[in-house]
Amino acid sequence: MRRDVGLTLFTLYGTGNIIGAGIYVLVGKVAGEAGLLAPLAFLVAAVIAALTGLSYGELAARYPVSAGEAVYLQKAFKRRGLSIAVGLLIAFAGLVSAATMARGFVGYFDQFVAANEAVIIVVLISALTLVAVRGIAESARVAALLTVIEAGGLLWIISVASPGVADLAALPVSEFLPAGLTAWQGVFAAAFLAFFAFIGFEDMVSIAEEVRHPERNMPRGIVLAFVISTTLYLLVTIVSIAALPIEALASSAAPLADVYRAVTGQSVIFISLIGLMAVINGALIQIIKAARVFYGMSCNGWLPGFFGRVNPRTHTPIFATLVAGGVVLMLALLLPLVSLAKLTSAMVLVVFILVNVALLRIKKLGPPPAGVRSVPVWIPALGAVASAAILLAAVW
Repeated sequence: MRRDVGLTLFTLYGTGNIIGAGIYVLVGKVAGEAGLLAPLAFLVAAVIAALTGLSYGELAARYPVSAGEAVYLQKAFKRRGLSIAVGLLIAFAGLVSAATMARGFVGYFDQFVAANEAVIIVVLISALTLVAVRGIAESARVAALLTVIEAGGLLWIISVASPGVADLAALPVSEFLPAGLTAWQGVFAAAFLAFFAFIGFEDMVSIAEEVRHPERNMPRGIVLAFVISTTLYLLVTIVSIAALPIEALASSAAPLADVYRAVTGQSVIFISLIGLMAVINGALIQIIKAARVFYGMSCNGWLPGFFGRVNPRTHTPIFATLVAGGVVLMLALLLPLVSLAKLTSAMVLVVFILVNVALLRIKKLGPPPAGVRSVPVWIPALGAVASAAILLAAVW
């Protein structure tokens, strides 16, 4: 495959997946779990994801290949079965995530016209699969364009809704801090759901073989995408809970459209259109990611050879992409949005635990190659513990 993706395109590719995956779809559901503590829930999820993001940055620079997580586990433990299981798990998590966003698409599409949900999902996933088949440079450029639009939409929401933050500032500080075990349980339950919104930086490693100077651009791009997304998330969450009652926000199928309607009284057509673009972007990137994982696993002999066949004209793994699109379509038609989001978070947290442990093991085996920056050993250690803690808290 060709190395067509530079740092800017790579950063936009990851940023678009992160913000498209969460804030346009799930901010209301997180608020429903945590109330005024929703910003804290997003912050808890951000810290946990950031630790693992730094681990991914080093591993992606050490091993800039597709099927990244499966390769990392193979390099660390030399166990074929474990590598295959992790590769399939991360691919399936991406497919479930894309299905989640397809469901989110329906909520924003209904702001324009009521249509059959199944028909909308079939047309959307079919179109995105065809774009992913066309080529990585074309797909990444589409993703980058949509990223600029959706980030602009978030900044627009922040701008028009920011006056309402004064009402929040008038409340006692205690309203924004957990008071007791029950409140903390709500924060962690919300953080588990909010964690879905930070899924995306790990998808960036799936196109490692198509990134220029991966030893430098992979870590930088992951960090940049994460900083941009986290900042936008916190600001949007704050203005959202200031603009709408928690109950209204939690029940909304298109939360940011309802926030815009509440603070301006104007038509939500334009912001709904941006919401559509956001979830389209996220779903497209997840399909690309899963297909690249299948391709990388095939190249390592962990899946049948036809998953690794690259079309000589498009330079994409067409069969792997078609399989990915088909699975997304099936999941989107069968499962509701919140169930899909929680399932994705659980699977990704398991992968994050294993990836952090893998980096700890790899660090013991030897120093990184020249030009690869090494993170302190406490980062993957704390990343593994934090990921396990939020997963267990959600299960209990």
